[in-house]
Amino acid sequence: METSINGVLLVDKGPDMTSHDVVAVARKCLNIKKIGHCGTLDPMATGLLILVVGKATKIQDLLMSEDKEYVGTIKLGITTSTQDAEGEYLEEKEVPDFSDDDIKAAFDQFKGDFHQIPPMVSAIKQNGVPLYKLARQGKTVKRDPRLVYVYSNRIDRIEVPEIDFTVKCSKGFYVRTYAHDIGDKLGCGGHLQKLRRTRSGKFDLSSAVSFDQLKSGKRDEVIEALISLPEVSRMRGA
Repeated sequence: METSINGVLLVDKGPDMTSHDVVAVARKCLNIKKIGHCGTLDPMATGLLILVVGKATKIQDLLMSEDKEYVGTIKLGITTSTQDAEGEYLEEKEVPDFSDDDIKAAFDQFKGDFHQIPPMVSAIKQNGVPLYKLARQGKTVKRDPRLVYVYSNRIDRIEVPEIDFTVKCSKGFYVRTYAHDIGDKLGCGGHLQKLRRTRSGKFDLSSAVSFDQLKSGKRDEVIEALISLPEVSRMRGA
């Protein structure tokens, strides 16, 4: 039975859980071990998590390489150790009464190709050790800048100190760092307060199952929600 379950499962991840937690619950629900995920979501983040089941694990790298879309909220005036709301406050500054044009100008600095320095709290490895493990030990190491790409960004709401935004970006893009860097560009600092992934490649949340459906073990419902490999190929135009 296990070998007959193959495909892509879209899950709407809730807050306060890791991507690995979702995979573990999916394995229990479907009673299959061969499940992976395409692109980690931080525990605070919600939204689209792509799971590859059975033979679909062979296209895991392919799906991970595709563009992503996020909606999020930046909170200006406070920088944190993790560049998001989960970290310790490092510095607090007064937030000037920015005009909409001031904020737009800062966002416009981060379009197209540019380099990002990955955060210390990340899964990137140095000498085989993930950076987040070094960060937990209070260590900071030099990180090489990475070339990333922002296809489009949109400011959805400005109520200083909060800014809501939508960004479509390349693989390897850190939205936490994006928020941090925009705050830095404005001169008052900032961090990522909320994050939700809404799209990855051709997939969006419209066909996603909830984490509660997985957790409650509704196996038939979850199997029915699987996108078959031929359907995935059609969606991607392959």
